Amino acid sequence: MWLIQMFGCECFCWDSVPEVYSSQPHPFSLPSPLPQWPQGGGFATGKICLGEIEVVKITKFESVWSCTHLRGRPQGFSFYRPVEIPDGFSCLGHYCQSNDQPLRGYVLVVREAPSPEPEYPALKKPLNYSLIWSTDSPHDGCGYFWLPNPPVGYKAMGIVVSSQPDEPEVEEVRCVRADLTENCETCDLLLTLNSKFSKNPFQVWNTRPCERGILGRGVSVGTFFCSSFLDSDQVLDIACLKNQDSTLRAMPNLNQIHALIKHYGPTVYFHPDEIYLPSSVQWFFKNGALLYKEGSEKGRAIDYEGSSLPRGGKNDGAFWIDLPSDDEARQNLKKGNIETAKLYVHVKPALGGSFTDIAMWVFCPFNGPATIKVGLMNIGMNKIGEHVGDWEHFTLRVSNFTGELWWMFFSQHSGGEWVDAFNLEYIEGNKAIVYSSKHGHASYPHPGTYLQGSSKLGIGVRNDAGKSKYVVDSSMKYEIVGAEYLGDGAIEEPDWLQYMREWGPTIAYDAHSEIEKLINMLPFFVRFSLENILELFPTELYGEEGPTGPKGKANWEGDEIC
Repeated sequence: MWLIQMFGCECFCWDSVPEVYSSQPHPFSLPSPLPQWPQGGGFATGKICLGEIEVVKITKFESVWSCTHLRGRPQGFSFYRPVEIPDGFSCLGHYCQSNDQPLRGYVLVVREAPSPEPEYPALKKPLNYSLIWSTDSPHDGCGYFWLPNPPVGYKAMGIVVSSQPDEPEVEEVRCVRADLTENCETCDLLLTLNSKFSKNPFQVWNTRPCERGILGRGVSVGTFFCSSFLDSDQVLDIACLKNQDSTLRAMPNLNQIHALIKHYGPTVYFHPDEIYLPSSVQWFFKNGALLYKEGSEKGRAIDYEGSSLPRGGKNDGAFWIDLPSDDEARQNLKKGNIETAKLYVHVKPALGGSFTDIAMWVFCPFNGPATIKVGLMNIGMNKIGEHVGDWEHFTLRVSNFTGELWWMFFSQHSGGEWVDAFNLEYIEGNKAIVYSSKHGHASYPHPGTYLQGSSKLGIGVRNDAGKSKYVVDSSMKYEIVGAEYLGDGAIEEPDWLQYMREWGPTIAYDAHSEIEKLINMLPFFVRFSLENILELFPTELYGEEGPTGPKGKANWEGDEIC
């Protein structure tokens, strides 16, 4: 296979690889049709006004070039141009994805919003294009990657791919006035092609706005970026759009939020052997949870709604919540009460108001001890990993163009993962399943055992997830506790949500000595040095600060951490 990269007169010969067949992916659709959403506002109308420009999401494509012969990557990748673009709208760039998944992506097309002719129009054609990479393969044919060169004061939004060496027509795409754009960054490395003649591989990434979360106004275009010379701190040659509409009119109203939750609300399965089940916050308070203050040895009861908790401020360690000292009451509270459990919902704009994030928080009064896996041995801990007041969550990301579920985020201890809608497990209609891990309550999209540590070496903390009779249906048992964009008074936040301190006392474990005892029990051939093994375990295993509530988490206002 010959891949030729053009920079001036230079050509590079790429490694030869065996032929691998890779077919084009089929489009993905959710299991059930979308309902007729309640009317009102700009949600699910098919287009979004960002101020001076309007955008429409295109999900239909035609293939331009496919790279199907990759060493170690048998699935191949395809590059697409959007088709069936509405009259008056223009393309901003092309789309890329791997061939081993359903065709599931989008690019935005754009037109100027109806307004008096501005002195500097929002959109302009590129001046011309720069060829940034090309290939001539006996198996895959020719592919050429072009960067639009924008006029002064404008920015390119995506790369154009062609199968011919002729420079694309300037009518192919539009560039956007710089003040209507935001900086974007690379994410999700898609493709790497190495050359024996160059130390710099050709790489392809997805992109996303640099600033995300509630206050972020960057709108992802859905295009990709590619380069052979990208530094980690380099500003990309393409940008994302900026939503200048302060009203975020494409966000759902309250009736539409309820409809989305009832249509998509996942069913949460807890492990069959789970003994530390969820409960409502009110049940936790009513059944003996106590508030402690620094300098005082005696805790005081918390009223049913949490109005006696200190409000606002920051997590300064001055207050914390703990279980009652009476052993029977303490053990009862640890077990939770799944009959009262509900999902606490925070609704917020994502990617500049082009998507809605529906974050669903589940509360468990107690997080159980960890199970350690070292080689073939699984050892249940007595104390290590325990803490009071466990808050976990998952997030639905819904397109504001159509109301379609696009991704779900599964929170897993100090991290998590985004999962495309095509890779979810559905229980009924478009309602996905969330599997909550035994004792730790981390969220997973599929049943099984997940290792937090080194999967390669088989060393770490087990997270076991599976179906059981312990379920909570979030489409029925939920409470909306936050939706700031709706304005003051639209959602009455519960008193306990304003408590910014710890929901459990700080606990320190002598985990090093405990794990050392376990290692000494192992056969010699599975032992490593103590120092190396300890590095493979998550840091939270060695001590646990009392967790804060949902509003104290970074992702309350920011994007999900992954």
